[in-house]
Amino acid sequence: MGTEEFNQANEKYAASFEKPDRSKLFRNMIIVSCMDPRVNPYDQLGVKTGETITIRNAGGSAKEALRSIIVAQHFIGVDGEIAVFHHTDCGMSRTTTDQVRALVKKANPGRDDIAETVDGIDFLHITGIEESVRSDVKFLAENQLVLRGTKISGWIYDVETGKISKVVEADHEA
Repeated sequence: MGTEEFNQANEKYAASFEKPDRSKLFRNMIIVSCMDPRVNPYDQLGVKTGETITIRNAGGSAKEALRSIIVAQHFIGVDGEIAVFHHTDCGMSRTTTDQVRALVKKANPGRDDIAETVDGIDFLHITGIEESVRSDVKFLAENQLVLRGTKISGWIYDVETGKISKVVEADHEA
């Protein structure tokens, strides 16, 4: 599917669209997951549109998601649980920050401005999936910007079986 097909697909979607009623659907939860197209938190977790705030990024990084978590909690009022999902066979476990920086620099030869900018980015590569989940949950549980009393859980989604497993759970006390 390309962008030229978006309008046609959207026409079909809009024809049967029913606006979600958040007061009836909302689960008071934030899901942080990877942007990998094999990951679909809605189907994999039985979540419907409007039930959760879903934040996706490369590797499902809680550190990268923090800005959105703050907005969701302080502006939208999501004060329930944060569930962090990482997955097996993640691309962020097959590369390093230095490798990504090198790729960007190679694609932009002679651009010192780009080299300087990309050198300032930590691409948060994953060295071990379980440790990565534990680290993200610890980061959120200890972060003073996350609302006190928030339940935080960390999970792994297996792309080979479709199954999830809980790795860790914590309560925010900071």
